[in-house]
Amino acid sequence: MNIIQSVEVMRQSTPLKKPFKTALRTVYKTESIIVRIQTNDGRVGWGEAPATIVITGDSLDSIHSAILHTFTPILIGKSLLAYERILQEIHQSMIGSSSAKAAVDMAVYDLVAQNCGLPLYQFLGGYKDQIETDFTVSVNSPKEMGEDAIRYVQEGFNVLKIKVGKDNLQEDIERIMEIRRCVGNSVRIRIDANQGWGVKDAIRTIRRMEDLGLDIELVEQPVKAFDIEGLKMVTDHVETPIMADESVFSPIQAFEVLKNRAADLINIKLMKSGGIFKAQIINQIAEEFGVACMMGSMIESRVAVTAAAHFAASKKNITRFDFDAPLMMLQDIVVGGVQYDGRVMTFPRAAGLGIVDVVHSQSVVGS
Repeated sequence: MNIIQSVEVMRQSTPLKKPFKTALRTVYKTESIIVRIQTNDGRVGWGEAPATIVITGDSLDSIHSAILHTFTPILIGKSLLAYERILQEIHQSMIGSSSAKAAVDMAVYDLVAQNCGLPLYQFLGGYKDQIETDFTVSVNSPKEMGEDAIRYVQEGFNVLKIKVGKDNLQEDIERIMEIRRCVGNSVRIRIDANQGWGVKDAIRTIRRMEDLGLDIELVEQPVKAFDIEGLKMVTDHVETPIMADESVFSPIQAFEVLKNRAADLINIKLMKSGGIFKAQIINQIAEEFGVACMMGSMIESRVAVTAAAHFAASKKNITRFDFDAPLMMLQDIVVGGVQYDGRVMTFPRAAGLGIVDVVHSQSVVGS
């Protein structure tokens, strides 16, 4: 019958190998809520939501509360054969809480794909059967960032995402110059300012990098998320492609950015969109505008990254992949799921997400 029987909510915390630093925050460990949804035929679907307060506004407590008190009553007793109705109700049941919605969404899609006997990426479209991730260089001194970049390239990564937007503009330029000097010209470099620049500063800095021949593939979210006019001004006044990230949570926001030609690319994240259900709409809108998307992630485990990777692989229009977070963790808490061979990510043949179990969860905080 595929009826949802139980919803279990757990908390996990795992240290990172090295602090993850951006213009917005410094992270020392992954902290997330793990969701386990079971149906009456014994199938289990997995989901995850990390606490990323400075971006989504969601804390561990708010995620837990939303799932336990708002979403669980909607889920219990529902048939997965009507998963469209379930996900519509989840999205309409409360404003915000995009991370909590994403955790439930990915667990529902996991179960639906299992019911169909297909890996999720095939259920959603099956465009690719493997993808390659970049690796992120945290914002530190130019010297330390150069050393980190060399290590990641030696580990096999040929696309680096460089965090900037902290301290001053000249140091940001020096950071990129040092990294380019260290890794040479064969490695692709992406820059993520995480809203750290003003509009005029962004234009001046990007133009300076262009003049220096630093060969930047794209610049992600150079200005404040709310400043769509400023984002458009940057896009219009530089040659380097500009990607919107924090400016786009919802399909409506994606439409506004695309309609105004405020960015050249869109970064989709399940924690912003509220899961695959809405992420598909964002990608489809972008594709109709002729704008490619990147699929990104927060600092999350292989549970959420597996779901995001399945979605990313299913769609032609998603051409870039930022799924390095699990590689930053000291422990891998996931059995099954997407696998890494250096930068190459492959999918299990099992139906759904292919996740067998999630271990090292610290405590059960609700059920």
